Amino acid sequence: MNFLTAVHTDVGIRKKTNQDSILLETAATDYGQVLLGVICDGMGGLAKGEVASAILVKAFSNWFHREFPRILYSGIEANAVRQSWTDLILEQNQKISEYGLSCNASLGTTAVALLLVENVYYIINVGDSRVYYLKEGINQMTADQTFVQREMDLGRMTLEEAKIHPKRNMLLQCVGASSVIEPDFYVGEYQPDSVFMMCSDGFRHVIQPQEFYDRLKPELMATEEKMKEAAVYFTELNKSRREEDNISVALIRAY
Repeated sequence: MNFLTAVHTDVGIRKKTNQDSILLETAATDYGQVLLGVICDGMGGLAKGEVASAILVKAFSNWFHREFPRILYSGIEANAVRQSWTDLILEQNQKISEYGLSCNASLGTTAVALLLVENVYYIINVGDSRVYYLKEGINQMTADQTFVQREMDLGRMTLEEAKIHPKRNMLLQCVGASSVIEPDFYVGEYQPDSVFMMCSDGFRHVIQPQEFYDRLKPELMATEEKMKEAAVYFTELNKSRREEDNISVALIRAY
């Protein structure tokens, strides 16, 4: 597979600091082009959230350059990716927590990472940043680790109730501020002429999935310029609809 990519981030209409961090890297290998995307959303009311997200993104970048080649060329297996990423997140959870204690600050971050190798995707998730997959339609690939999502899964809350619940932004865990971290891991095959959309929660609160699909379907994402235009369009649409969070997205088209 080969990839077209676009990234866009915006502080939004209310916050003074952009606490989101994004990583999008590709590399040429004997297995063809490979890609790693990461979005980390530093925790909205926590001090120094931008520090937490930057620390974690840097750790994933180091992993891609130092650890991933060994995993790839030893015959990549899902369990090896999962274990390596879980170890990374647990290590950074400890590092961020210790940093917070040293400067008397609370800080944490979500984390969603996407690795594409040949026709296989690998995803790890902590928190409520998301990955979507667009082909014939749009599918949410990750499940939010939030209070309202858990209540919906248990049948104690409807989607309509979740949208207005006072705890709708409450995370069950995040990197740096949780004593126990249990990442969700996903693996599967994807098709050429498809699009992955990675985003922080601020990018998708006030926009419906069908709106995304109508402008981000694979046949419309023919160039990186068009992808960038779409990312900017939805960012500005979010702001016009009074989204108050930081807004970040990474778009990847596989072909």
